[in-house]
Amino acid sequence: MFGIIVGTHGRFAEELVKSCEMICGEQKNVRAVTLIPGEGPDDVIRKYQAAIKELDCDGGVLFLNDLFGGSPFNAACRMAAGDAENNLPRSDNYGVVTGVNLPMLIEMTQLQMMDDGDDIKSIMEKAVEAGKNGTQTFHASTAGTDDDDDDL
Repeated sequence: MFGIIVGTHGRFAEELVKSCEMICGEQKNVRAVTLIPGEGPDDVIRKYQAAIKELDCDGGVLFLNDLFGGSPFNAACRMAAGDAENNLPRSDNYGVVTGVNLPMLIEMTQLQMMDDGDDIKSIMEKAVEAGKNGTQTFHASTAGTDDDDDDL
């Protein structure tokens, strides 16, 4: 099984995990990591390390971050690429995806439960696809013109 760590600025990660649990039930192999004012990437790395110790990560770790280039993302990249200065070994079993949204997290928790033995790169591709598929549009001008309001 792979572990999922949602790392974001502010309390967004916590609320995203809570929303996922509202829809899918309790998630035992998912952790939220937050960056709050006054903290930096080293603080996030310590939080990531603590989360990893709590998770079943035999199949790897999927970091789902809010912003490309933000501190939670940079900390996750340091975890994956290794950082000799901070005694972090490189891990090819860690994957980082930005742009986390609720459809992405739900899809990844479902994939996690199926435990198909996908490698972390395949899991990352599925996360990106789920995030994209979860982004849709609606405008009243595109709605049908029939009188049946039951479909709305």
